[in-house]
Amino acid sequence: MNKPWRPLTRKLKIPAAILSPYRLLIFVRMVVLGLFLAWRISNPNTDAMWLWGMSIVCEIWFAFSWLLDQLPKLCPINRSTDLNVLREKFETPTISNPTGKSDLPGIDIFVSTADPDKEPPLVTANTILSILATDYPVEKLACYVSDDGGALLTFEAMAEAASFANIWVPFCRKHAIEPRNPESYFSLKRDPYKNKVKSDFVKDRRRVKREYDEFKVRINGLPESIRRRSDAYHAREEIKAMKLQRQNREDEPVESVKIPKSTWMADGTHWPGTWLTSSAEHSRSDHAGIIQVMLKPPSDEPLHGADGTIDEARLIDLTDIDIRLPMLVYVSREKRPGYDHNKKAGAMNALVRASAIMSNGPFILNLDCDHYIYNSQAMREGMCFMMDRGGDRLCYVQFPQRFEGIDPSDRYANHNTVFFDVNMRALDGLQGPVYVGTGCLFRRIALYGFDPPRSKEHHQGCCSCCFSSRKKNKHASVAHTPEENRALRIGDSDDEEMNLSLLPKRFGNSTFLIDSIPVAEYQGRPLADHPAVKNGRPPGALTIPRELLDASTVAEAISVISCWYEDKTEWGDRVGWIYGSVTEDVVTGYRMHNRGWKSVYCVTKRDAFRGTAPINLTDRLHQVLRWATGSVEIFFSRNNALIASPRMKLLQRIAYLNVGIYPFTSIFLIVYCFLPALSLFSGQFIVQSLNVTFLTYLLVITLTLCMLAILEIKWSGIELEEWWRNEQFWLIGGTSAHLAAVIQGLLKVIAGIEISFTLTSKSGGDDEDDEFADLYIVKWSSLMIPPITIMMINLIAIAVGFSRTIYSVIPQWSRLIGGVFFSFWVLAHLYPFAKGLMGRRGRTPTIVFVWSGLIAITISLLWVAINPPAGTNQIGGSFEFP
Repeated sequence: MNKPWRPLTRKLKIPAAILSPYRLLIFVRMVVLGLFLAWRISNPNTDAMWLWGMSIVCEIWFAFSWLLDQLPKLCPINRSTDLNVLREKFETPTISNPTGKSDLPGIDIFVSTADPDKEPPLVTANTILSILATDYPVEKLACYVSDDGGALLTFEAMAEAASFANIWVPFCRKHAIEPRNPESYFSLKRDPYKNKVKSDFVKDRRRVKREYDEFKVRINGLPESIRRRSDAYHAREEIKAMKLQRQNREDEPVESVKIPKSTWMADGTHWPGTWLTSSAEHSRSDHAGIIQVMLKPPSDEPLHGADGTIDEARLIDLTDIDIRLPMLVYVSREKRPGYDHNKKAGAMNALVRASAIMSNGPFILNLDCDHYIYNSQAMREGMCFMMDRGGDRLCYVQFPQRFEGIDPSDRYANHNTVFFDVNMRALDGLQGPVYVGTGCLFRRIALYGFDPPRSKEHHQGCCSCCFSSRKKNKHASVAHTPEENRALRIGDSDDEEMNLSLLPKRFGNSTFLIDSIPVAEYQGRPLADHPAVKNGRPPGALTIPRELLDASTVAEAISVISCWYEDKTEWGDRVGWIYGSVTEDVVTGYRMHNRGWKSVYCVTKRDAFRGTAPINLTDRLHQVLRWATGSVEIFFSRNNALIASPRMKLLQRIAYLNVGIYPFTSIFLIVYCFLPALSLFSGQFIVQSLNVTFLTYLLVITLTLCMLAILEIKWSGIELEEWWRNEQFWLIGGTSAHLAAVIQGLLKVIAGIEISFTLTSKSGGDDEDDEFADLYIVKWSSLMIPPITIMMINLIAIAVGFSRTIYSVIPQWSRLIGGVFFSFWVLAHLYPFAKGLMGRRGRTPTIVFVWSGLIAITISLLWVAINPPAGTNQIGGSFEFP
């Protein structure tokens, strides 16, 4: 008897008791804002038109910015997956799959790193180990490590990780370990023996812990080991050269021989990548392409440990435990002078091409080197969406970013929960969340620049009625198109089927790569197990063994990571990760949505991935600066949502428009933060008087904002403190990094000055006794000058305002109260910034005091010069030199 068809995922709607009032409040606040702005414009402050004018301009922009941010939040949703149904459909014996072998599609996992000094190899190695131990069919996985620095340190660390994986991965499978990052697992503060039932767990854990400690010591000792080895080989080469010189010059005096100081591998050969002492063809921007298979592709059938005996080499009893490991490949693309290598986006595209030739998984998961797999079943949850009905139209599944090592108070909103739990859930109800750079499961075909299947059905376009006869002919030709090519369609061409003759111009001249495209498309289709599933594949189609990896395949993979391969192709323009922006992730996701693809947001009960984030104020500001700079670049490029295609939904377009516009709010925000101080200095206010109408509008606008925040907290699950931290850092970032980003973006557009950014450090502080030592380190940056200026001016203005009012003949208390209220509003938002400047008690840097004193003195002198005391008519008051 046939079982009823069951979906892999479900859409969970937000309760109407929360969502309906939420939408109503948005509408009410829009109306109130409109009425308030109309009232403000029609009631100018004739005593201080300059103050009134500046405030009106800022308030209009804030209302516009709030609309851009709020409108995409009208349709938030939640989703859930059913892993039992996934196992039933893809890993249960059936007529078409009698052995129950996994019918899931393959996944290629990309891990990117660039600098072992800022991204410690031990962190990268732990990420790799969590990937190798994940709960997904071993033969379907392939992990690629992109080392864009070409460092021997990273290479040897990956070799050490591959060796340690032989004991770590079977240990995780045997005892169902979570998380499967050894550093995180052995650092858990909870009871490690909870729910462990096997009698040998304690013994196994102790042995694996000892092995991991030795593994860490080897990793940490690699830099010194490589240096000593290279020095030894270098001395040997110098001795050889001197002996050779003596043989050639028997009677002449021997001169000291100078040969290039090479970096040597353990096998006694030159490292082809970046040397410790840079030289021609061996520097970070000038070295050969390298591909090394660290772990070969596993066998197709499970391989169990020795029966009944404990292999001393394995340390633990692995009877009936599958000891196979996924394929692990080290990749460092070729770099040569004179080529634009396009930073991380170029490295990712090199991995796309190399992986297409070596494993060709129809899905790609990309992770930063510090983001490890925290939930071993995360990939299965993502695959539920891809393999469900309609999943063939999904370009990617984005997982939320979760972070470790952040201070308990989350002073600088590093968790970013408002974005990941509010904005991203809301976008999931539209066309899908934006791509945020890591923790994203891609459909390979979407990365190749193809349109989604049935794009003509889902979007007819504005000119469909004019070409109906031509479409009939096209649909007739589709019937004769090969099955594996029928769903492939590139761009705005009128051909439904893929024209294979055009592919070399788009993808390059590798026939291996081009031949892999229709295979990846076919293997990425959902099962055709329901009449409503269109463009499906038959059950059991992916149970066949993978082709063996030979030398010619690896040689072809090396050729496609050469620096010239992308010349005269569409890589970086339409294909793969998009070039031209420091936030290549947002642009890449935008291009897919612009072609009509959809994405989904997968929030798992147990966090899918976890990573690190900078808790230091300066590092955090520079991180925000890079994001904001990328947004400014997007606004001034052809990726501006104002010129998006009709395939993008209206609210999705507004969300992307907000991505490009939000940094410009900093201009108005800084002006508005100075307005309370200017009001207190001048004795005027933004309105003529604090009348009932103004106070009523202010009260309603504030109350509706608070009520919206409470409802957002209800449907998103975040905490009130997290919302308030986000509000605080919005002002901190808006008055510092966002303004710098606007200036940098304008310089690039107007003067052509390229923007450079520094890699965010993934290493912790030097103080091992304090987990949050980085939080108290104050690194001076010019980004801190505007917020410090705002704080000092507002503090001085409050003192000036109180003094004037108290000693005035007719005190203007209403104007004082208005100015002081808004000054306290500014200072309350800047409190985390001020706390960060103080560092630890007694360790405040001298430069902070110097800048504060200079600003206070400058403001005081300027105000005395601009507004001399009563009874004087000269600049500087009545003071005269004796």
